[in-house]
This record gives sequence, C-alpha cells and structure tokens, in this order.
Amino acid sequence: MNIKSKTKTPFPTKQQIRTFIEDSDGPVGKREIAKAFNIKGANRIPLKKLLKELVVEGGLEQGRKRELSPKGTLPAVAVIEMTGLNEDGEALAKPVNFDDATSPPVIYLVQDGKTKTKAPGKGDRLLARLSRSKDGTYDARVIRALQTATGPVLGVFTKVAKGGRVQPTDRKLKKEIVIREENSEGAQSGEVVLCEILPGKALSLPEGRVRERLGPMGDAASVSLIAIHAHGIPSEFSPTTLKEATSAQPVSLGSRTDLRDIPFITIDPADARDRDDAVWAAADEDPKNKGGWQIIVAIADVAHYVRSGSALEKSAKERGNSVYFPDRVVPMLPHELSSDLCSLHENVDRPVMAVQMWFDADGNKLRHKFMRALIRSRASLTYRQAQNAWEGHPDEATELWSKEVIQPLYKAHEALKKARMKRQPLDLELPERRIEMGEDGFIKAVHKKHRFQAHMLIEEFMIQANVAAAETLNKLRHPCMFRVHEPPSADKMQGLHEVLREMNISFAKGQVMKTEAFNRILGQSKTENDKELLSSLVLRTQSQAVYSPNNLHHFGLNLQNYAHFTSPIRRYADLLVHRSLITALKLGDGGLENTDADDFEDIGVHISGLERRAMIAERETNDRFTAVFLVEKVGETFSAKVSGVTRAGLFLTFDDTGADALIPISTLGQDYFRFDADKHTLVGERTGQTYRLADRLTVRLKEVNIVTASMIAEIADGTARSRSEKSGNAKRQTSNRRSQSRSATARPVKKKKKTMPKGKKRALRKKRND
Repeated sequence: MNIKSKTKTPFPTKQQIRTFIEDSDGPVGKREIAKAFNIKGANRIPLKKLLKELVVEGGLEQGRKRELSPKGTLPAVAVIEMTGLNEDGEALAKPVNFDDATSPPVIYLVQDGKTKTKAPGKGDRLLARLSRSKDGTYDARVIRALQTATGPVLGVFTKVAKGGRVQPTDRKLKKEIVIREENSEGAQSGEVVLCEILPGKALSLPEGRVRERLGPMGDAASVSLIAIHAHGIPSEFSPTTLKEATSAQPVSLGSRTDLRDIPFITIDPADARDRDDAVWAAADEDPKNKGGWQIIVAIADVAHYVRSGSALEKSAKERGNSVYFPDRVVPMLPHELSSDLCSLHENVDRPVMAVQMWFDADGNKLRHKFMRALIRSRASLTYRQAQNAWEGHPDEATELWSKEVIQPLYKAHEALKKARMKRQPLDLELPERRIEMGEDGFIKAVHKKHRFQAHMLIEEFMIQANVAAAETLNKLRHPCMFRVHEPPSADKMQGLHEVLREMNISFAKGQVMKTEAFNRILGQSKTENDKELLSSLVLRTQSQAVYSPNNLHHFGLNLQNYAHFTSPIRRYADLLVHRSLITALKLGDGGLENTDADDFEDIGVHISGLERRAMIAERETNDRFTAVFLVEKVGETFSAKVSGVTRAGLFLTFDDTGADALIPISTLGQDYFRFDADKHTLVGERTGQTYRLADRLTVRLKEVNIVTASMIAEIADGTARSRSEKSGNAKRQTSNRRSQSRSATARPVKKKKKTMPKGKKRALRKKRND
C-alpha cells in the first residue's frame, strides 16, 4: 500500500533562487521558478516579494517580459555582430547593445546547417537566439541576417557578364562581392584587387567598387603582396628616409675599441639577408678561472646611423620589425643600412656594440663589460658549414678557421650547456620547416629544418648577451625595454590538468609554476604520440611574450633579467636597448633621449602589436604559398597530426609540408560528436569514437583554395560520411528514441501468442512419435 508523503517542500532561499537563475540557459520568469521549487497557491506572493528584493540588491536584472537573469547577461534573442574566427576556427560574435561596464561575453556562432541564410562574414549583423553556458559564454543560432560589413576588402577578381565577383582572401569573410562593370576599374579575371563595400540589401551579396589593382594571383609576387596589403605593412620608404640612408658613410675607428685583430665570424642560415652578430671565444688565461672561457658577442651598431628624431628613426618605429616572407623581406631599415653598412660582412670594417663575458668551467657568468668597437669579420658561415667543420669535415671556407676559431666556440658552448641544464628553461621540441623557392618564384619543396649544435651555440651566446644588457640597465637604473614572458594563467592550466590525469601523469594542482615542472611532464611521455600531445598542450598554456619597461621576468627561459639586444637591424626594441646602454655607460653619441624614455610604456605596447602583426602575416603567406604547392596534389593521401580540436572539427598539420587543413565535424562519421574543450577531444555519443590533440591520422586532401589558403581533408580509411548521410542517420536515431520514449510511458499491451504453421506442427509431432 502506497502512502503519500505529507512532507512540505521548504521555501527556497535567495541564494538557491539566484543559483537557479545563473545556471539557466537564458532569462527565466516567475512561473518557471515557482515550478522548479514546487511553489503553489499563497506561496507565490512571498516569492514575488523575494524576487523584487533580489533585483534591488543587485546581481540580477529584469527584462521587458519581467524575466530575470544575472546582471550583465544577454537576452534570449539579440542583435550580434560577427568579429571573425578564433585560433581554433570557431566563429565569434559580440552583442551590438551591451551597456555593462565589463567586457561583453564571448558568443560562439552555432553553424548547424539549419539556418537558410548564407555564412556570415566579419562585421555582419545578425538577429540570433542565444543560450548561455555555465562558463559565461553564449551559443548563437541565426534567426536572420540584418546587415553586411563595410570597408576595404582584398580579394581575387573574376569576370562575369556585366561586371565581376571578388572572392576575399581573408577566410573569415565568407561572402563574394559583386562588382558592376562601371566599378571594376578594368580588372581582369585572376587579378588581386582592393575594393570597398557599397551599401546594399541585407540578405543579398554585398556590392563593391574596385579601388586598386595589385596584379595577377598567378604571379608569385602577388602571394606575399596580399599579406602586405591586408595587414597594412609599410613596404616603401619615404624620400627623406632613403636620402638619410644613402648619405650614410662607413665608420672610422675614432674613440672606439679596436677589435679588428680578433678573428670574429658570423654564423647564419644559408638564406640570411642580414648579419647582426659576430662571435669569438677563447680559453680564459686567468689561473683563478681554470677551465673557464671568455666570449665576445659583437652586434651591429645601428644606433650610430639611426638617431632619435631622424626620418630613419620614425620609419623604424613605424615598422617595429622586419617582416620575412619566403620570397622577400620587408626590412625595418633601408637596404643601404640593413644589407650593407650595418651588416657584418666578412673582410670589411664594421662598427659594433660588443659585450665581453667571462664564464667558469660550469658555464656560470662571472662578469661582463660593454664597449663600442670596430671589428672585421673573417668569415660568413652557414650553420651547416660550422657544424661540418666542428665534426672534422671543413670546406675551403672553414678550413683556415676550424682550429683557431670554430673549435673554441664549440668548447665554450659545452661549458654554457651545463649552466643551461641547471637553469632548466622550457624544453619544447617543436618541428620547424623551411620553404625552398624555385626559379619561377613558387615553392619548389618544403623541408624540415635540421637543428645542429651550431644553432644552439649561437642561440645560447645571444641569450647570454641579452641577459648582460638587461642586467646592466637594471643595475644602473636606466630605461630598458625588457622581453617579458609571464607564467601561464590558472585558466590555461585547467585543460592541461584534465589531460594529464587521463594519462596518469602526476602534476600537483596549485603548485608554483616553474619550467622545471613542465620539463618533468614532457619527460614522462611514454610514446612519441604522447610527447607530441604534451608538447602541444604545454605550448598552448604559455602566454605571449611582449615588450615592456617593467621587468616581469622571462618565464620560458627561466631568467630574471632579459632584453633583446642582439638584432637591432630588424627589431626596434633592440635599438632602444642599444641607445640606453650608450647613455648609461657614456659610450658616445646616439644614446637615448629623455623623451624616448618617457614613452617606453606606450612604445612597448606598440611594438608588441607590430610583432604580432608580422607573425600573422608571415604565417598566412607561408600557408598561401603551401596551398599553391599542394593544389595539384588534391586526392592524394598524407600523414598528418591533429593540431587543434574545435566545435568545427579537426585541424591538421601535414607531416611533410607543415600545411594546415580542416576535417569538418560533419564528415567524421554517422555518430554525433561532442566537443570537450578541457580535454581537447571530440567524442562520439553513440560509438565512443574519440579524436584528440596530437592524434596521428592518414588523410586525403579533398579541396584546396589558393585564394584563402584554406584546405579541406577527410579521413582516408573510408569512415568519413557526408552531411546528408549524417543528417539521415540522426533523424532515424531521433525517431527511434521518440518511439522508445512513447513505449516507456504507454499502457502495457498484452503480447500476442506466437503461432506456428500447421505443416511445421505436423512435422514436429511426427518426429516426436518416431
């Protein structure tokens, strides 16, 4: 016998109601709250009073329909504006109307194929239905398009009847642009053009006008030109700047320290376009420093030529850094300086800022001193030449200097390696690739970069020189543009903890973050795949290094004092450090002006942004050249690594070329895949099939778009399915679930007794009788 409980449901507290509202997908009304807490009859009156008190107390706000939501949240339906794609390829948006003082919440556009509108582009405005996630972000489903973006757009022109179409080179812009014949400026099919968007109807393709014709897309020169124009990178010097550069003269010894008798050499990549640094090492003859070494790093004295207030100075500050493309370089300084007077070519006198450093047998720096000097490099070597000479295979260029110069450099590096191992900088092995260009200006091949000990030698020498510069300016309390790399944030560490727990790798939560801890994680990887996964995850936790006058230290290198000193030809930050050293150490003209020091904070933000711009432009250009290289390989299979897992699908990096491609989530199979951001996985709801970061896949290249440099791939083992097949299976599965749901709640039906055909009955009876 069932007895109904007479226990009364307790009236909810303010905190319980607040939590219920905060955990809801969107605004909720009094009816939903009453239903959730089983509030009936007369209890609705005190509920109404309590809700009013919650609004007055703050933290909640009431919408037009008297629905409640946490303060600063968005309504269920709102106008949003597309802002582009994040690094994982997810479409992002922001609310058009947001009055809260804090930053607006992140909105992810859900592209489920149900909306009838075309894919929106950056700047497009949409009416969307929003649902809030527990992490404070929103998912948006488009109701209808409202307005398209305006502004200059770079794209490739295609002629059609009575005009043409422009396909934007920016893959974030999804819509083609219609160009009427009178607005085409005579552009021909395949030309790269810059066009402006004209006002038009919200639901139609945008209409534009060609403002500038940049050349044919088929021309290799246009590939890097696209990035130069798209990112606003200055590529031409003003007449005044060029005049100052061409009037510059070689430097005489004067009051400089004469180091021309010391046999310096330069070691650079084979395709180096400038030579900032020269090096020399020898055993320390001081008996108190047995087994110790002295090293001199000489850096081009750019400050002698580029003075504060000059046109050269203004141009260098505007550019911030040189930008390197496979087929060209956009230099920070004119050719007359960057490739000639400031470049440390062999057998010519060149002015330098030099730092002499003394190290003990274990690689610990004992002391250092800076000087303004004149040197004469003896040889311009490549990394491979230096390595071959060290390994006993010198060529004609290195044979003369192998014993006297190259061997002491490597022996000094052996000592520095001991101190580096003790310091434990972040030890990530990330593959790098070199693009080899053919005579036609396009990619001939893509090679993995070989990392010799010569690379590590020069890298460590430069790090020590950079440390010496930062220590000197810090000690003398002079302005310094530090290179800052802050420790990972707690938010970024959360995902790493999740994956490490699954891999049974111990990592104490809440511990003080040190590079040594990350290196221990990397050392625990049991397979090559695990090592790649961990390297990718550790890299994703790292913050972006920036320039700042505030010494916040360098986490990745595990150094308290660090600044960029060794590349003033191509980095404005290094030039500022040179000037400050000249002033602090009273090394002559060309030092730091007081007005420059006052602006260090703003300059740090400025040049950090320009560095980021250069990195993006270089990456996009490499992608576009690689797309041109692979366009004839559509249909071929490749070995690839999963480099990103998102709601959109799997991002891949091809092993041989480093090319990036996407496997859309709709083609992964018949299952419904759920995205886990913390674990970097896509997991099949029905089958449990899991794809995760760093997985190895064999894929087939399905589509290459050289205009946007985007590529689509599919899994090559035949398990991929089309969107329509997936949709059909999903509908059948939904239908089956609904049928099961109905049968679970319906009245039981008496099963019919199974009957057997008469002929079969007789046969069985006869068999028993026999």
